Parts: sequence; C-alpha cells; structure tokens
Amino acid sequence: MTRDFPVPAIEDWQRLTLSVLRRSGRADENTAAGEAADLLATTTYDGFPLAPLYTSRDTTVPDGLPGQAPFTRGGGVAGRWDVRTVHTDPDPVRTAAAARADLHGGATSLWLRAAAPEQLGELLTGVPLDRTGIVLDAGTETDKATAALLDVAARQNIEPRVLRGNLGADPYGAFAATGIEPELDVAADLAAQSVTAHPELRALTVDVTTYHDAGGSDAEELGCALATGVAYLRAMSDRGIPLTGSLDQLEFRYAATADQFATIAKLRAARRLWHRVTEVAGANRQSAQRQHAVTSGAMMTARDPWSNLLRTTLACFGAGIGGAGAITVQPFDVALGRPDETAQRIARNTQLILLDEAHLHRVTDPAGGSWYVESRTDELARAAWDWFTTIERAGGIGTALRSGLVADRLAATWERRATRVARRQDAITGVSEFPDLDEQVPTRHAVPPAPVGGLPRQRYAERFEELRRRADGATTAPVVHLVTIGRASDHSARVAFAANLFAAGGIRTVTTAADDPVPPGAVACVCSSDRLYAEQAAPVTAALRQAGAAKIWLAGRPGGQTGVDDHLYAGCDAVRVLETTLDDLGVPR
Repeated sequence: MTRDFPVPAIEDWQRLTLSVLRRSGRADENTAAGEAADLLATTTYDGFPLAPLYTSRDTTVPDGLPGQAPFTRGGGVAGRWDVRTVHTDPDPVRTAAAARADLHGGATSLWLRAAAPEQLGELLTGVPLDRTGIVLDAGTETDKATAALLDVAARQNIEPRVLRGNLGADPYGAFAATGIEPELDVAADLAAQSVTAHPELRALTVDVTTYHDAGGSDAEELGCALATGVAYLRAMSDRGIPLTGSLDQLEFRYAATADQFATIAKLRAARRLWHRVTEVAGANRQSAQRQHAVTSGAMMTARDPWSNLLRTTLACFGAGIGGAGAITVQPFDVALGRPDETAQRIARNTQLILLDEAHLHRVTDPAGGSWYVESRTDELARAAWDWFTTIERAGGIGTALRSGLVADRLAATWERRATRVARRQDAITGVSEFPDLDEQVPTRHAVPPAPVGGLPRQRYAERFEELRRRADGATTAPVVHLVTIGRASDHSARVAFAANLFAAGGIRTVTTAADDPVPPGAVACVCSSDRLYAEQAAPVTAALRQAGAAKIWLAGRPGGQTGVDDHLYAGCDAVRVLETTLDDLGVPR
C-alpha cells in the first residue's frame, strides 16, 4: 500500500504552501518554508495557537480507553444521549401542551426554566414522571419547586426513588446571573435529601452558560465550572455528605457552539479536568462528569433567524461527538421572543435526526485520535486549569465573583471578541456577511426580561442588528453610490465586497460609472483595481466633490490615494464604517 501511496514529507507541504502564500502576497522571497504554518495559524481567545496542519508529532496518544478514566474519550454513557427540550413560557397551559408534544415527538426529559413552583402541578399534568427526566430551574425557589415536584409524584403514585432529572440548585450560577448572594445551605440540604430519598433526582447544577453568554472563552467557562463544582463539593462535605454521594449530585451545563471542534474539545477537556479534581479530592470510585450541553444563546441571531438552524445543528453535532450525556437545542427563533410550535419541533427533531439517521451515538469518542482534536483538547485543558487555579488562589468562585475578578476577565475577552466581530473576522452569516435587505423577519411574542444585576448577557450579532434597526427606521432608505472605474473585471470584486459590507448595516447600494452624476449630499464609494486607482482615482474623486458628494469612501486599503475621506477593506472596522455612513446620511440614532 505504501508503494502506491507514499507518505508525503512535511517539508513538501511547507514548500507548496509557501508558493501559494507568495502568490497571494502573504509571503515574500525572504520567507522560509518552515514559516508557512506560522503564517496560516490562528490564535484562540484562550491564547493558544491553532495550526493549519497537525501530524503525529504534535500530540501524544490520550490516556485511557473510551468510556474509562480519565474520561477524555467519552463519558461512559451507553447508547443515546438524553434529548432534553427547554421550556421558557411562563404560561403553564401552553408549557404543558408543548411538553406533552415534545415527549410524544421523542424527547426524553424536560427542562422547565420559567415554571413557578405553584404551577408545576398543572404543568406536569399528563407527564409520566416515572419515565421522564425533569430538570427544574427555579433559582431562589428551588426548595419550593422541589416540594411541588415531589407532591406531583405522590399524586401519581410514583416512588421518589424512581424520579430522574435535576432539581437545579445552582446558587453560584444564580449569583453570577443576578448578583443575588448564594444560599449554599439550601443547596446542601437538597443534596442530602436527594442522596437518601431520590438518588436519581440530582440536586445541583453547575451551569456555566452564564459565563459563555457574558462573552467568555471556552477555558474561562471550564475554569469557572471547576471552581463552582469544587465549591459545591466543599458545601456538601460540610453538610456531612460523603464524597461519592456528593459527586453523584452534580450535573454540569456547558454551551455548545457552531464551532464544532471547539465544542468537542471543550466537553472532552471538561471530563479530563473533573476527573483530576476527583482524584485530588480522594474519590475511591471512578465516574465521569455528567454533562448537559446547550446550544449557545450568544451565537443566535434575530436577523436571518433561519441561519440559526445551521448553527444549532453544528452545535448539537459537536456536543454529540464530544460525548454530552444530555443535549438541548434552542429553537431557531429564540432571539426574537417566545419560540413558536414549529421552532420547538425543529429543535427537538434536530437531535432525533442526528441520533436516528446520522447515528452519532453509536461510536464513543469518534473524534479521538485526531491529531487536531487531541492537541486542542490538551491545550484547552491546560488553559482552563490555569484559570481554575487563579480563581482558587483568589479565594474560590464566590470571592472571585464578588471582587470582580471573573467579570473583569470576561469583559476583556468580550472586548477582543467584539472587535473581531466588528471587523467581520468572526463572520456572522446572514448578519455581518451576506445579509438579505429584503428579508421578512418573523414576529414572536415577547418573553419575560432576563435577570439583571449579574454578569452582562451578550449576543454576537447585536451591534449589526442595532444598525439594521436604525436603517429600517429611516424615513428614506439609506443609499450609498458605488462609483466604478474601468471594466467590470477591474471593479466587480470590490463592488460586491462594498455592497455586502454596507448591507450589513441596512444600507442599499446603487452602482454608477465614474462619469455618471451623483446627487448632492450623496455618500459615494469608489471601486476599482489598485492599478486604476493610481491612474484615475484623483480626478474621479475631484468630480464627485464638485458634484456635492458629502463623503467619499474607497474600496481598498490605504495606499496614497488622494481625494478620499476613508477606506473600507477586508478586516476594517465594519461597525465604524456603517455607523459613520448612517450619520453622514442623516439617519437618526
């Protein structure tokens, strides 16, 4: 076989890659072949590089077999993951109907995010609690919600030991989201009750999606998860609960994003890290971290919401391949308000298709052995452990939240992320790239406002969507004139680029030749090749000035062109360009 398919040398790849980079202008004759990979590498928000090519020299074989300690290679979950649907409607009648529809359609557990304790009886009418996992999310009323759930089970003649799911006690998660001081005693009491009375109904959730939604990185999410989990173990130990029983009371909730490899690496690294924590704590029984993956709310868009179907499918795929024990796919219209029945059904069926048609659950850790995935898992685990130990040295997660250590760290990461989004380096399809100015955005009923007082809630698309709302509110649709020089082959690429950029702010474009007039007060953008800019840009911009153009852009990087006010190019601050243009066109803020 090797005679027919010889193994290429890494030096051959470097040489061929360098020749392409030189033709594209990203390398010159002085660039060495060994530098080709560095020119194509990117850096994660956690500071470690992602190379364009990985080989067996870049990573070692991971410890453990699939499903065994340290659980990097799967959590030992046999068969299908738990298809967990989320319900956020505060109306118990609508939620009860939606819950029954989900269970009839293939869901295996229900996550009740807006249910008041006194509504649980009505909401769970017709729900077989002996076969359905229930996950509560009642915040400071967790103890009341628990009592209500147990009362419903008693009325259904169901033994408490049969109940499955999670009571949702997460005092530090609530503290991060709302600023309400945590009540660890209540959570520890619920854990003690669960250990003896209903062991399959776990008491505590470590929900770190709040840190993700505040703009945090994957390692920051994992580090906060470890610190929170350790804090809960200490609280249960103080309550007299043995370590083995305490470990069984925890479930960790992570965000899954459309970066499928990041999601896979995050879940694998999380299990490896938690196994290390349990080793240090002295656990005498090996068990994997229980993981609930939820498709990211920060990545969802209100514009072109149908693109969210692609994002959530990729996120669910990554979570399934990464070994999550339970997965929730958020409906595609969640950024618009209360999801409708169609969106809820598609969210549920996304999982069922990946299970029943793609068969993702039939192989444990299918990404294992990939040099890229193994390397990324290792780098992420190390970065997360550094952040975890930083939190612990500061006094633990509670102290780190109160002091602002966590908030400041996440804010710095969000600032870097927001800059990349604004420059369209982290492109958002349908919003910052390829927007549809004629789209009909569906309308949805409003939802209760999100909690305030804690960490901020960010959504990557918000700045562009605010520009679109501003443009939509203008009395006259804002327009930029794309003034072309030369033939179509000279200007078509930059015309398409400029039109796409302006559309991201709700600004339409019209294309005119250099000798065609533009109306007084117009905003113009000159489009052509660098060669023709050098020859003809100056007289064209002079003519535009004489015609009364209020602002003249040039599509291309700054390079000595005279007569223009500013430039737009790949990697420029698109948000600034759009805000400035709307100002120049007199569109009210």
